[in-house]
Amino acid sequence: MSEPLAGKTIVLGITGSIAAYKGVEVARRLMDLGADVHVSLTRAGAKFITPLTLRTLTGNPVTVDMFEEPAEWQVKHVSLAERAAAVVVAPASADAIAKLALGLADEFIYTVALATRAPLVVAPAMNEKMLTHPTVQERLAQLRARGARVVEPERGRLASGAVGQGRLAAPEKIAAAVVALLAGGDLQGVQVLVTGGPTREPLDAVRFISNRSSGKMGYALARAAARRGAAVTLISGPTALPQPEGCRVVQVETAREMYEQARQRFPQCQVLIAAAAVADYAPAAVVRGKMKKTKAPLSVELRPTPDLLAECGRRKKRGQFLVGFAAETEELLARAREKLEAKRLDLIVANDISRADVGFESDRNAGYLVFADGREIELPEMDKSDFAERILDAVVESRRPHEGRRRKR
Repeated sequence: MSEPLAGKTIVLGITGSIAAYKGVEVARRLMDLGADVHVSLTRAGAKFITPLTLRTLTGNPVTVDMFEEPAEWQVKHVSLAERAAAVVVAPASADAIAKLALGLADEFIYTVALATRAPLVVAPAMNEKMLTHPTVQERLAQLRARGARVVEPERGRLASGAVGQGRLAAPEKIAAAVVALLAGGDLQGVQVLVTGGPTREPLDAVRFISNRSSGKMGYALARAAARRGAAVTLISGPTALPQPEGCRVVQVETAREMYEQARQRFPQCQVLIAAAAVADYAPAAVVRGKMKKTKAPLSVELRPTPDLLAECGRRKKRGQFLVGFAAETEELLARAREKLEAKRLDLIVANDISRADVGFESDRNAGYLVFADGREIELPEMDKSDFAERILDAVVESRRPHEGRRRKR
């Protein structure tokens, strides 16, 4: 059996959720992959499962009260934090998510999370109404912005008997997220160019034409690619988002500026992911100063903007991989495939923007991955950070045959 976590110390926090019993299976899955698992139960978590069970399984002491060994706890939380390859909180209750986001340290697992610089994996589990509450979503967004990997809960029957989203993700999925995060090198050294956000096409000194793109998808892709080891350049239109860690960010405003910056950098990249919502048309002339309002109708001549993807498709060299996006309101897959073929893309992400719950301005996305070889994969609704990971999984998997041929030559 492959043991990708061999020799790695994983700190597993189990918090106060009815899903705490599944923490046993999470620990076992991590151990099957070779990890040395150290469990910390919160006081609430210990109401659902006993330390003895986890100590018997892992062969390591289980911490509940960080003051139970007054002479050692301060050293222990620091030494374990330094040894940890990853900290996993599964299940993570709403209380646990808030404490992790706010940096509270009233229990051992939160102290370790503060003291370590190892990556954090959080697997929420709670009632659907709690999960979708704005406060919980804001705290999860904070954790993601700092680089934490959130393993989305699943939809199914909850402890209350209701059916909804909030069930702890399958233990094997949580373990796979840890492996992917620590492996992190499937894009090691790859030059990835990402475009994100909207463009603004000026009408005068005050007004402009733009769209509803928030840039969240492009930024999530840039952040995820950097975590996987890629050298990432993000060319961004105007957004209110914080700069993603580990990425070089080039700020632009217009479609022409984005085109020029991307065209200049395209020859050096191995992967281009064009997630920006670039204006298709721009005013033919920009009025100097501010246009004055009159009672007369106003007409504005619009001209097509440069087509970045078409240009890169024409210039693409062997080994380069192109990913585009198709935002459509009807005939989604047919139009996505037309765009993929016309612009010589390797992969296109098809989004139905008629849905109000995903896409523009939302933290979530859903859609299809359409490949040049004819495959189509449907991606259900999920957070954009997880959606980004699925896109990159497809990029990595699709590039492997090309990489193999290149190495043989």
